[in-house]
Amino acid sequence: MPANGRRPTSANLSEILEGLLEAGVDFILVGGLAAVIQGAPVTTMDVDIVHNKSPENISKLLAFLKSVDAFYRRLDDNFIEPTENDLSGEGPSLFTTRLGPLDVLAVIEGGKSYGDLLDHTIEIDFRGHTLRVLDLKTLIQLKRNYMEPKDKQRLPVLEETLRQLEEVYGGEEGKGNADNE
Repeated sequence: MPANGRRPTSANLSEILEGLLEAGVDFILVGGLAAVIQGAPVTTMDVDIVHNKSPENISKLLAFLKSVDAFYRRLDDNFIEPTENDLSGEGPSLFTTRLGPLDVLAVIEGGKSYGDLLDHTIEIDFRGHTLRVLDLKTLIQLKRNYMEPKDKQRLPVLEETLRQLEEVYGGEEGKGNADNE
């Protein structure tokens, strides 16, 4: 249960990222915030990550979640805290924390896991840490193939952002690996 017994009323997404990095959690930032970091003019209200499911990493992630008073987002008023078993599974774990919403995903569109996505990330210096972010090109490809209603509106914006980045940086998205496809 959150320390103050209430649901948070604001979000500090950068503090969530910094906390995960300081805790040594192995993860890839995906979703709306990954697009924002790469220059897409979209809004998001949560942090979406795909985590490495090694036992050591799950322990680090669980310790971080406890440190930010994480509990499952639910429609009722029950406060259910995460367990190692939950984070080891295949499903998404959607949390409310004292810093804001955090979606911890085992896989994303097309069943892509941490290991599947690693070669499609860019590394960004974030507050003295290296943050792995799913590259915009891969994010767009996944959204095209597995489009939810909100993605239909966002996809043209993401595509235009990628076009502009490729125009300026010659197809390397400005910050990514030379190996991105």
